[in-house]
Amino acid sequence: MKSKCCFYLILLVLLVTQPLGAAEGKMITIVHSNDLHSHLLGFSPNIDYTPLETGNDKTVGGWARIATVIRDVKQGRNNPVLVVDAGDFLMGSLFHMLSREESFELRLMKAMGYDVTTLGNHEFDLKPAGLARILTANQQDQIPSIVFSNAIFSSESKADDELEKVFAEGLVVPYLVLERGGIRIGFFGLMGKDAAEVSPFASPVKFEDPVAAAKRMVKKLREKEKVDIVICLSHSGLSDNPEKSEDEILAREATGIDIIISGHTHTKTDVRKVNDTLVVQAWCYGKQLGVMDINWSNGKVSLKDYCLIDINDSIKGDVRIAAMINGFESRINEDILAGEGLEFREIIARTPFRLEIVEDECNLGNLISDSIRWYINKHDSDLDDPATWVEVGVISNGVIRDDIEVGRTGDVAVCDAFRAIPLGIGFDEASSMGYPLISFYIYPGELKKALEILTSVYPLKGGDYYLQVSGVKFSYNPNRMIFDRVTEIWLGDEENGYSLLDYSASNKRLIRVAADIYNATFLKVVGNFTWHVLDIVPKDRDGNPVDDLRSVRIDADKRAPGIQELKEYAGVLEYVRSFPDITGDGVPDIPEKYRGKLGRQLVEATWNPFKLLKRGTHVTWIACGAIFIVLLIVILIAGFIWRRVRR
Repeated sequence: MKSKCCFYLILLVLLVTQPLGAAEGKMITIVHSNDLHSHLLGFSPNIDYTPLETGNDKTVGGWARIATVIRDVKQGRNNPVLVVDAGDFLMGSLFHMLSREESFELRLMKAMGYDVTTLGNHEFDLKPAGLARILTANQQDQIPSIVFSNAIFSSESKADDELEKVFAEGLVVPYLVLERGGIRIGFFGLMGKDAAEVSPFASPVKFEDPVAAAKRMVKKLREKEKVDIVICLSHSGLSDNPEKSEDEILAREATGIDIIISGHTHTKTDVRKVNDTLVVQAWCYGKQLGVMDINWSNGKVSLKDYCLIDINDSIKGDVRIAAMINGFESRINEDILAGEGLEFREIIARTPFRLEIVEDECNLGNLISDSIRWYINKHDSDLDDPATWVEVGVISNGVIRDDIEVGRTGDVAVCDAFRAIPLGIGFDEASSMGYPLISFYIYPGELKKALEILTSVYPLKGGDYYLQVSGVKFSYNPNRMIFDRVTEIWLGDEENGYSLLDYSASNKRLIRVAADIYNATFLKVVGNFTWHVLDIVPKDRDGNPVDDLRSVRIDADKRAPGIQELKEYAGVLEYVRSFPDITGDGVPDIPEKYRGKLGRQLVEATWNPFKLLKRGTHVTWIACGAIFIVLLIVILIAGFIWRRVRR
């Protein structure tokens, strides 16, 4: 009897002390992706990708394979499964060329089983009106739900009216509540600070501070909508530097978010936990898919299991999705490439080596910057007038998106070459796809300032600001004063040699330089960021300031009305097709010169005082003056203290 009483007493204690609802925990699975960038096919190269076969290629990614994983996760769980994406589903392959007309990406995502996505900075690449067309290209039930919470529309400009109307009609909502398995789940979407900064064509749309917007959304979802779980789809990003890891900062400062699905930074990482918030990101381009099993119990979310699934040739693609993509490829051939005399899988060159983009002088960067200079000189220069020759071509790593791999054959197809430099929109009447090339003149001293972007701005702002150059080589000392690290500049090329440039302020020689319009728009950003130390003023041939960069777009046919924009991607394709056929098989070969570096960026790190000060600009001398004054003050204070001590 005594033992029975003890048993019931223990049972009673257990029941009383057990948290209410703990035995009623509910499971839910979140499948997530980010930064898919229109990479519908596996890569690289696309031409090696065989989605309906396994074990016969080395490609990664591919939306047909992703669809298979989503289906298998859903079939393998008894609990609800939600599929979400953190933005930048657009811009990165030939498929985005018809995004405004067909919205291939959103249609596929719906067919693959995606429930919710948000907008990234590249969704704004086609300007607000272009994004409005993408979102309305299909019926609302043919695309996933889209949440976006921190857009601020202009009350003064009409340029974003179409997109504002789309938001007002509910095609994009600030938040969404879905009920699954008796759990109310609230979603909202954000654009981060860095993503907003690199989205100049979103103007006049602006973006509210993401932390402030998140606090507002959490309050509304928790208090008004009474949700159980809050999930933020945040196109803000992660970093190993705590001060730059925006989504970890968001988790710390905007309490009440259970899960942040992060995007933008293309980060390969496991779960990061910040206080009670789980933060995840699944690399980029569909190379991985995240699968998160969570338990909701007693009003709290806990992580049961998490894995990142590599999307590769071990996964057989979904037949229906593969067929849809094949149909889209045919549309690209018919509507886009046929007019240029090209085909999606047409072989335009061969390469025995990989062309890659890295944060250093690299062969793909050299090739693309060379193509800019070559292409404009071919279409817009006079051999008898040296002032019309483009001497310098510049491109940043931020717009070079993919390597060109050797693959199984070494063949370079149109689709793979395009994927290396795919971004942008024009400013012609039709707002044609692809960044237009522009050209203007600067002084030698301003060329030095431009090169200082690589030496001083890139280390502070990140890899998107790393410059690749053509027609110029330069040396720099990373130990010199910031914004004054370039020490020598030479103009020329590998074939004709280089000549030393006098970049002193007194030299007012005009140098014609070329870039795409996107990179050129960052001249003002760089000037403001460097307290106007690196201000650069674009000029026309007569030295007059150019106020509107659209006025210096290159016109491919001056006989036709308007400006027939010379496109950056077209220049790369044409340059590659111009290479000689070395092997005699009828296909151009990537020249051996591009196998490695060409010595265009020379790092000469030294603490030699003479070299630290040689040809220093006012930045260096002001810093030296400040150091001298500080030392003088220290000496005077030390002398004063010494005299007091001696007394």
